[in-house]
Amino acid sequence: MHLSTYVGLQHTASRTLADSFRQVADGHADEPDVHSLCHTLARMCDAHVERLAPVAERYGEQDEEEPERLHADGLSDTRSGGVGLLRDLQDLYTLASFVDITWTVLGQAAQGTRDHELLDVVESCKTDTQRQLKWLNTRIKQAAPQALIAAAR
Repeated sequence: MHLSTYVGLQHTASRTLADSFRQVADGHADEPDVHSLCHTLARMCDAHVERLAPVAERYGEQDEEEPERLHADGLSDTRSGGVGLLRDLQDLYTLASFVDITWTVLGQAAQGTRDHELLDVVESCKTDTQRQLKWLNTRIKQAAPQALIAAAR
């Protein structure tokens, strides 16, 4: 059973997303909404890690050679300026999308194994992740014209 591989993958990806939200929040502290909301979204990811912990204890968290290319790189630093903010938000969106699809995979496994505890965790956390993606999408749309057009004038 490879469920332990995906439990570990999700656990790591959720921690990475939390750290990356904090990195962007602190790196763009001059943007009050980004600073505040990214810290809020990081705490949401921290809660996902906590909710996944009992599942990880039950199934384990296995690192296997085969899915080595499946990983979620976090943000090691932030860029400056409007385009930098846009790129950092886009990186967060990519990472959150990875987390979202990994929840989907775990949800399918939960249904297949009839694991109601895992399914509850997945449904709740996936809903939160989709909220994160919606905010990121909206904020990217807001930042793009300013960064790409207005700044050039």
